[in-house]
Amino acid sequence: MSSNTHGLPLHTHKPSRRTTANRIFAVVYGCATLALLSHHALSLLNSTTLTSFFITLTFLISDSILAFMFATTQSFHMRPIYRKEFPENLRRVVKESDFPALDVFISTADPHKEPPMNVVNTALSVMAYDYPIQKVSVYVSDDGGSALTLFALMEAAKFASHWLPFCRNNNIVECSPEAYFAIDRDSHLSDQVENIKVMYKRMKARVKNVTERGKVAHEYITGEEEIQAFNKWTEEFTRQDHPTVIQVLLESNKDKDITGNLMPNLIYVSREKSKTSTHHFKAGALNVLLRVSAIMTNAPIILTLDCDMHSNDPQTTRRALCYILDPEVRPKLGYVQFPQLFRGINKNDIYACEHKRLFQIDPMGMNGLSGSNHLGTGCFFTRRAFFGGPSNFLPPEIPQLSPNNLVDKHIWSSEVMELAYCVAACNYENNTNWGLKIGVRYGSLVEDYFTGYRLQCEGWKSIFCHPDRAAFYGDVPINLVEVLNQNKRWAIGLLEVAFSKFSPITFGTRAMGPLMGLAYAHSGFWPIWSIPITSYAFLPQLTLLNGVTIFPKVSEPWFLLYVYLFLGAYIQDFLDFVLAGGTFYRWWNDQRMWIIRGLSSYLFGLIEFLLKYSGISTHGFNLTSKVLDEDQRKRYEQGTMEFGVPSPLFVPLTMAAIVNLVAFAWGHVEVFRGNNNNNLDGLFVQMFIAGFGVVNCIPIYEAIIFRSDGGKIPRKTSVVATFLVFLLYLAAHVSLRNSAAKSVFCQSTIL
Repeated sequence: MSSNTHGLPLHTHKPSRRTTANRIFAVVYGCATLALLSHHALSLLNSTTLTSFFITLTFLISDSILAFMFATTQSFHMRPIYRKEFPENLRRVVKESDFPALDVFISTADPHKEPPMNVVNTALSVMAYDYPIQKVSVYVSDDGGSALTLFALMEAAKFASHWLPFCRNNNIVECSPEAYFAIDRDSHLSDQVENIKVMYKRMKARVKNVTERGKVAHEYITGEEEIQAFNKWTEEFTRQDHPTVIQVLLESNKDKDITGNLMPNLIYVSREKSKTSTHHFKAGALNVLLRVSAIMTNAPIILTLDCDMHSNDPQTTRRALCYILDPEVRPKLGYVQFPQLFRGINKNDIYACEHKRLFQIDPMGMNGLSGSNHLGTGCFFTRRAFFGGPSNFLPPEIPQLSPNNLVDKHIWSSEVMELAYCVAACNYENNTNWGLKIGVRYGSLVEDYFTGYRLQCEGWKSIFCHPDRAAFYGDVPINLVEVLNQNKRWAIGLLEVAFSKFSPITFGTRAMGPLMGLAYAHSGFWPIWSIPITSYAFLPQLTLLNGVTIFPKVSEPWFLLYVYLFLGAYIQDFLDFVLAGGTFYRWWNDQRMWIIRGLSSYLFGLIEFLLKYSGISTHGFNLTSKVLDEDQRKRYEQGTMEFGVPSPLFVPLTMAAIVNLVAFAWGHVEVFRGNNNNNLDGLFVQMFIAGFGVVNCIPIYEAIIFRSDGGKIPRKTSVVATFLVFLLYLAAHVSLRNSAAKSVFCQSTIL
């Protein structure tokens, strides 16, 4: 199917060939799951001891959660579609002079965790878009209020006068200087490349020097405008308490490159901060950019980017326009989402940072429904989408912020700058709808998920655009504790939505329909994976160590149900992953990290959310560090996991590794003893689960026993985990040995 304008297709789409097979599998697998849960319920009613009741109830709850999560997963398989764009047809349909203006939002918050050179490369890459220059404005939100970031952007503005014509005249597609120079090139451009590479290295050295010093030295400041800009950083200026800083670094009506062509607007924004005001983290910073940009340029299209997510294709904006300018799609189109893709991932992606399901497979499945969820970066919004539904416009408090307002004043004019400073004030949003009904929505640490969800509940549709050439590339953490902390933050934010009045199960289903409600619920309830994962990581093993059989024998018919449920789920997951371009080894590490996250970040996120919900604890927003340690980098490239930082997140992982290894070994002892009550026929499922855990925990055993580098598990973590496992075993031993029943026939499985 295609959408045509003047007889020329701007985009096409086709359904997946696997749709029918997916639907049949969902029905059959669902029936098998219901059979298992029914048997759990009957077993619970017929329990004769407290121990058997507890074990059966635990697996009933665990398998019910797994069944629920399986049901939500199937929403992505009901109508996946694949889209293709034809940006080459745009020129024949719309004149370039009629292209809508574009405001680009780049967010950063800490120059020590998010190096300023990342911000520089991201800004330069989008400034080099194949798009009318006078229609592009790049806004950088510095929520850390750092003079180091402003200095880096000043350097970027100077370098841009050389870089932009170089990219334009030579048809460069890798418009991030760092990415471009990372590849050895042997061409007729060698002299040009070498000259501009020298300029880039000099700029990079200046920025690095300033960052290491922690301040901008006087020898780096040139010109009266720069002096006035840096004078705003007084002794009273702190990260948590400072006035608004808005600095126009490039102006499209005035500043030209070395070839005499105009350059895009480049504007630095650091909103006002006060210790007595709530700032709503990244969501609050984006809302400030929405208002400031509305005052200065008010482009109808907005591209949001993280500071480390540089453009990899100058045609990306034109691809988005293939949908935005389509008269059939435009009335209800809220945003066009591109996938998050990453450079620097090691061969087998040991930390599953690719998040192939989250960033590629699931959005493709939602594409055939109401459209992809918002992934936080690489997203082209229509400005109108932030102000109510398609048929329910919610006007802002002043007309200058309306998406329909025409800016007819110079961005440097006193009236524009005065109003821009006003709307960036920390108390501006008081008694307004910002964050509640308009703009980026507050109420969750995962503002991207929540905002996209709320927009679609209001009636907006979205498009997932996944071209052959990656539109954007980002960086990933190379340290396990950083990965887990990032996932813990996501877990808390997702639960804030899942258990709010906007829960996808209730509010979402009513607003968007059952399939979209389930699709959003799948992400929203991610952290409850921790309940079944933790149950299966410890309970079968502890019962095995105490000689209690809790699963059917291999010779019994119920065993076949377990085999089908386990293999069915894993085979479907494997096919989804591989058909989306993954490899077996990456898939294996992805499922391993699912288990690791369930025992650490999801578990701790769930606990922290429950404590906060009870008023016992609070949490904040923590950045993921993008700074690279050389030793960690070497170990990461070798495919070696990093456990060197003492962290509570590693304790349950180490406990699970120990208890699975001991249980697996003890199971073999019981089998070789030839005990009729504990033969392989009866212990097979428990031994298989323990053995499966052992195979997945191999990197942990290596980090405990064999490694001597800085990435090994700290001795304190191993000692604490061993002690806790011993206590856990004693508790299980007392409970199970005092039980009158030696065998609890409790039918449960890993879905």
